[in-house]
Amino acid sequence: MWRIAAIAAIICCMMLVVYLLALKRQMRNITDELDRTAKRSYNRLVRIPLFDNDLNSLTSAINREIDDRKRMKIKSEETEKALRQAISDIAHDLRTPLSVIKGELQIMNSNIDNDPEQKNYIDVCIRKTDELKNMADGFFELALLESRDECPEMKRINLTNLLMQFIAENEGLIRLNSLEPEIIFPDSTVFAMGDEEYLKRILGNLLGNVIKYSSGSFTLRLTDNGEISIANPVGNAEAIDTERIFDRSYRADPSRKSGSAGLGLYIVRLLCDKISAEASASADTNSLTVTIKLRPVIFSQ
Repeated sequence: MWRIAAIAAIICCMMLVVYLLALKRQMRNITDELDRTAKRSYNRLVRIPLFDNDLNSLTSAINREIDDRKRMKIKSEETEKALRQAISDIAHDLRTPLSVIKGELQIMNSNIDNDPEQKNYIDVCIRKTDELKNMADGFFELALLESRDECPEMKRINLTNLLMQFIAENEGLIRLNSLEPEIIFPDSTVFAMGDEEYLKRILGNLLGNVIKYSSGSFTLRLTDNGEISIANPVGNAEAIDTERIFDRSYRADPSRKSGSAGLGLYIVRLLCDKISAEASASADTNSLTVTIKLRPVIFSQ
């Protein structure tokens, strides 16, 4: 009798071991399914036929959690999109009245004779209006850039001609801000891969950064391997964190309340990312250099 009981116990133990092994295998399958679901951003559910009711209840709870997370993700994306659109609309609506205000202030300034105090007040208003308009322009461009899935038109670009054209087109702006540019080009024409419009926007933001923070001069340099760098004097170079200078709203001096929101270099980085270019910065004792490295082409002339 005891032999029969022993055999029954052994059989029960073997069945329990088989059950536990099967249960463990199905738990591994659930883990693998969860990994695949995470890689697809919650666009699939855990679908495994299970023999255990408790495991079935577990996978059902996991699927409900996946559904909740998916709905939260969609709602978050919609909210972020609406916020960007609101920022874009507000910035766009601000640009026109600010331009009108600046124009009226300039007319008032030209009609004031022999009143230095009044002219000084109006000059301050014009300067602050310019700052507000630059901020609105920056937010407008940023909102458009982050909300659109733009596909740049990558092609072979003559960097030498592009930079010469850019300097010629902005000569008036450079002179208006009393800047003396030093242009350094290699002897041979330089080509690189990129999108011409994106590059012009990058250069425009870099020039805007120079106008805001430089004093008297800047250096535009192009190298044979397709690197564009703009260096300008700065008053407190050691305070600049070159690792964070391309972050949104970065300020070298956190206590500084005036000026722009610091979006220019952040926009430069976003534009560079879209054309597979690299943006970097370096600072020495008295100057800041921003470098854009483009994808080179195999041949040049």
